[in-house]
Order: sequence, then C-alpha cells, then structure tokens
Amino acid sequence: MFIQTEETRDPSVLKFLPGREVLAEGSLNFHAPEDARNSPLAQRLFELGVTKVALGHDHITLTKDKGSQWKTLKPAILGAIMDHFTANQPVVTNAPVKNDASVAAGPALTLEGEVAEQIAELLDTRIRPVAKDQDGDAVLIGFNPATGRVHLDLSGGAVNLLGGIQTMLRHYVPEVNEVVNHNDWTPKPGLDTEEGRAVQAVLDNEINPGVAMHGGKIRLIDVADHTAFIRLEGGCHGCGAADVTLKQGVEVAIMEGVPTIVAVLDTTDHAEGKNPYYQPHSH
Repeated sequence: MFIQTEETRDPSVLKFLPGREVLAEGSLNFHAPEDARNSPLAQRLFELGVTKVALGHDHITLTKDKGSQWKTLKPAILGAIMDHFTANQPVVTNAPVKNDASVAAGPALTLEGEVAEQIAELLDTRIRPVAKDQDGDAVLIGFNPATGRVHLDLSGGAVNLLGGIQTMLRHYVPEVNEVVNHNDWTPKPGLDTEEGRAVQAVLDNEINPGVAMHGGKIRLIDVADHTAFIRLEGGCHGCGAADVTLKQGVEVAIMEGVPTIVAVLDTTDHAEGKNPYYQPHSH
C-alpha cells in the first residue's frame, strides 16, 4: 500500500492519499477526540497528536499544532493509516457522534437515522454546490433529535449562507428547528475574559461600524495566548484587499486598543474557503 501526501496552503495541514476509498460519500470533520466516537480511524490518528481529522472520499486531511513537526509525526501517521486499511478495519461505525455542543441539550449529535440522512442528502445535492460556488463548504457534523438542531461545519463564503441553509432545511425537513455553525457554537472561554471583551469592544465601537457600510462584518472567533482570531464575513469575504485591510486596519486597531494582544489571525481563506490562519508578521 502506497500512501501519498499533499501539502496545502496552510503548513499545519497535510493531506494523506491512501490510494483507496476512505468514505463512500460526503465528508466528516472531527475537531477533537471526543467528536470521533464513530470513527476508529480518526480516534487512532488523534492518539498520534494531531488536532483535527477530516475524512473525504479518497483522502484524510490532518491538522497539527504549531509546536509539532510533520517530519516527526508522518512516520507514525503513515503506519497507522496503513495498518488500519490493511486490517480492513472500518473507517466509521454506527455509533452516535459525541459532541460538547450537545451537552445539556439531550442526546449526542448523530449522523444516523432517517432525518440525518435526509439532511445529508440535501446538503450534498442542493447546498454544498452553492457553498462551493461561494468558495466555501458546508459539512454535516450531526443532528440532535431532541432539539431539532443541525450542526454544520461552515467554511469560507458558506458562513454567509447560514440563514438560507436553515430556511431550506426547515422547509424540507420538518424535524429541523435550527441550524448552527458548529465552530461558533462550541464553547470558547477566551471570549469571556477581560482581554476577549476588550477586543470585542474595539470591533463593535471602532471597526464594524465602518465595515458594515460595505456590507461586511469582522467577527471575533476566539482569543487565546494573547492572539485574537477573527473571521471576515459578508462583503469582506473574498475581497482581494482583505489581507491588506486586516494588516493595515483591523490588526492595528485591535493591537492599539488592546495592548496585550500580540497577533491578529484571520481564520478565513479567501481563495479556498478553508480555515488556515494568516501568520502574524513581525513588529
């Protein structure tokens, strides 16, 4: 078995191509080990130190943390993938997806059952093609039968389609009550710190009023390690001057307004709709 690797625009993300089918259809993203309850392969890869596992039709995309090196991780990862497939072990099982976003909201998120399958079909046939036209994607994380809430992993321009996606799913699937962006729904303690609130105040009072005049919005995604993670939405997404705007305007305003912030990273890839971070420049 020969496994190829393919670099991406984000040096922390590497694609592995095992030369065989990984998923029969669709894709799955796992953001933490506890999300991967229904995937023995993803669980195995998390044990090797990666921070995110994405499974596609013929590829496995892995994300590492900044302190790790691919040259150290790759041998163990290649061995694990090879062992998994040569042993004919399942990539996914019928176990429900366990997710922190469903805590205190009834049963864990699931990808199984008639409703979840109907949602997945609508995503693949009607929604994802439109999302890809917007340089983005909409991947089903799971459905909570108790609340009727659908969790999606929205990236790129698909973030701006959330309202339309909810309207469509509620129309065709009566069991759906709400559609949320999984990345926004998961708890982010950094937003509820003094530093996080200070960054949000700068966005609300100094930055977003002007950005809104152009149909856009800068959303604060998280604050960690004195770094503010933001996302450009609306008219900002896909703008050819987005990186310039970030570096010359937004970043300066945030770092001047909140001196403890040492970097501002944009989690929006304006070319591919993925989520690599812009690297902070030297000051």
